[in-house]
Amino acid sequence: MRPSAHRMWFEACIRDRRRSEDIHDCLERQVSVKTIKESVSIIIPAYQEAANISSVVAKVKAVLQTLPCESEVIVVCDGSTDGTGDVAEAAGANVVRHPYNKGYGAALKTGIRAAAGRTVVFIDADGQHDANDIFRLVAERQTYDMVVGARKGTAGSPLMRKPGKIFLGWLANRLTGRKIPDLNSGCRAVDREMALRFLPLLPNGFSFSTTATIAAFKGGYTVKHIPIEVARRAGKSTVSVADGFNTIMLIIRIVTLFAPLRVFLPISLATFLIGAGFTINSYYTVGESSLRGLIALLASVHFFLFGILVDQVVAIRRGEHIQ
Repeated sequence: MRPSAHRMWFEACIRDRRRSEDIHDCLERQVSVKTIKESVSIIIPAYQEAANISSVVAKVKAVLQTLPCESEVIVVCDGSTDGTGDVAEAAGANVVRHPYNKGYGAALKTGIRAAAGRTVVFIDADGQHDANDIFRLVAERQTYDMVVGARKGTAGSPLMRKPGKIFLGWLANRLTGRKIPDLNSGCRAVDREMALRFLPLLPNGFSFSTTATIAAFKGGYTVKHIPIEVARRAGKSTVSVADGFNTIMLIIRIVTLFAPLRVFLPISLATFLIGAGFTINSYYTVGESSLRGLIALLASVHFFLFGILVDQVVAIRRGEHIQ
């Protein structure tokens, strides 16, 4: 009898703890609900997601019914040929259609322009994201300009893309001077006015999220990451092998857009050291300067001045859209 009684006591403790946690979550949610005042638009970019979009829209609409503000669900059908748009419309979403596939970032841009809410929330159409996280994202967005759902490690990413994501994360930390838990999560809540300022800077492909995160930090906006759970996606990923090359181009683009001096200063320093080496060696061996050394020294000065010029140009360009 004693083991059985002990087991019953243990199970009762577990139930009480869960009940206590549920009550705490409920109270915390009620307090957060009072802070949500701005309208919300949920934007779901979808390409060939007819099998998943209906359930995703239904879960999102169920969560929106608990929010004390105006809300809408926008599905951007990005040139799908499997009836994704019709299924989403039947599920009760507002559907915006692209005549052909433009890309993930282009779909989000279309959704942002079409949105009526002050806060826009992005979630994927493949069922990876938990719709219940929308509430926490929106609640935090009342304080921050951008709230990003941070996945654990590189969860939810195809194996072939994880090395590139890890390197991109390291690069973003260096560029922004901050520790970014999740650089390119597709689950986030953003101030629509801020997003509209960014649109000319943001790409049309999968690098939209990465660039938006860095742009927010570099633009002086407030950004917060909150932990989320990500399920295994339903269906086949639309990411191709070509995204490896696109990742390399994204790294170059981000560095030149947000920190060009980090490219040109090392090149300038390297050419200067080469030129100085040639010059010193020439003086020791033949007693006069080296033509190769002088060319390298002049090149180092040119790289330095060109880096300064590029830095000023991109700063002006960023300022036109971010400020």
